[in-house]
Amino acid sequence: MAASRTDTGVHAKGQVVSFWAESTLDTMTLVKALNHYLPGDIAVKAAYRVGDDFNIRRDALSREYHYYILNRKTRSPFSRRFALFVPKMLDMQPMNEACQLIRGQHDFASFASSLEGSKSTLRNVYEAGIEGKGDFTVFRIVANSFLPHQVRSTVGLLIRLGLGKMGIADFRDIMEARILGLAGPLSPACGLYLMKVNYAKPVGELALS
Repeated sequence: MAASRTDTGVHAKGQVVSFWAESTLDTMTLVKALNHYLPGDIAVKAAYRVGDDFNIRRDALSREYHYYILNRKTRSPFSRRFALFVPKMLDMQPMNEACQLIRGQHDFASFASSLEGSKSTLRNVYEAGIEGKGDFTVFRIVANSFLPHQVRSTVGLLIRLGLGKMGIADFRDIMEARILGLAGPLSPACGLYLMKVNYAKPVGELALS
């Protein structure tokens, strides 16, 4: 079981996974064994033994995602699989104004592509913002959890806002409409990264002695 579900093409720098095993290997040997058999684009950083009452999803307090946009006139062959290329310069001021709107607890139905069994479309966004990092414009968001495609829908709207194709009032209207899928189309998966899953304590401190 993974702590946060991601779409095909989305990257994860800080995914957390739990599984049952009867192995008597120590955790470092287990890490080496897993990395030996896993494909080259997946690597296990660490492993810990935790109690039976630990739930990788329900015990998570928040998830943090970043979305990378290569924002310059020319594309890069090195980042084509890891960032969205936008050649026209983005205006980060209205994009950050929109980030202020999504902070806090809101109904994010307009940003979801489906519900997938979710009983509520309310989510609590703790942090959201846009910043420039060299040639990249980076969107950062931290929330208790996310609806399907919520982050990619949000980025798609933010890009339209940054390109002047819509105003902040339009963003607010879409958000307040609470109509499933209204915020589409989705931004491509290639720019999205699961950066971190946060618990009350670091997972290593929850490990059994």
